[in-house]
Amino acid sequence: MGWTTGEFGTSHEGCVGAVLDDGSEPKPAYLDIGSGSAGFSTSEWWAYIGQMGRPRAAGYRSACACGWRGETYPIDWEQVDDDHLDDLDVSRPYNDWQNHIDSVEGQAAPVPADVTAVMDQLQAHLAALAQQALMAALRAAAQLERLASAVGREAAHAVEDEAVPAEKIGTALGLSPSKARSRVISYLLRK
Repeated sequence: MGWTTGEFGTSHEGCVGAVLDDGSEPKPAYLDIGSGSAGFSTSEWWAYIGQMGRPRAAGYRSACACGWRGETYPIDWEQVDDDHLDDLDVSRPYNDWQNHIDSVEGQAAPVPADVTAVMDQLQAHLAALAQQALMAALRAAAQLERLASAVGREAAHAVEDEAVPAEKIGTALGLSPSKARSRVISYLLRK
C-alpha cells in the first residue's frame, strides 16, 4: 500500500511507517502469507498493534524509501483498534510525503517549458491517434521510443565523458544514486 510517482518510482516510494514510544522505528515485521517459505516484510504502522510478539506503535509518520521521514503523529488507540485499522487518518502523512516529493522535484534538473509543452501536445495527439488509428498510434509510439533511446544514449555518453558523480545524477533525476546510475547504463546499452 505504498505511494509512488510515475517519474520517481521506487526511489521515493512512501508509506505510513510505525514509530515506537522512544521515537525509533520498529524492525520490519515478517508476515507469513500461507504455507511455504513465501512471505513479505513491512514497517507500515498497521503491523504494529501489539500482537504476535510485535510492539505497539505509539505514532505514525510518512516514510520514504530514500530515507526521508515526516512528522510523527500520535496514535490514539482508544479511537483506533485492531478491529478498526481503517479509522486512522493517514492524510497528514500522505501530505508530508507529497511535500517531500515536491522538494525532490524542485531539486531535479528542470525540463525547459517549451520541451514540456511539446511533450504535452505530443501526448494529446498520440492519445487521440490511439482512439482513431490504432496501427498508426503503435507506429508513432515505436518512433518515439527510438527517439527517446537516441537522446538518452547521447546524454548518457556525455555524462560518462564528464564523469558526473552518481549522487549528482541522482539528484538531477530525482532517483537514488544507484537507480540513476542504472538508468545511465541502460541508455548506454541501448542500440
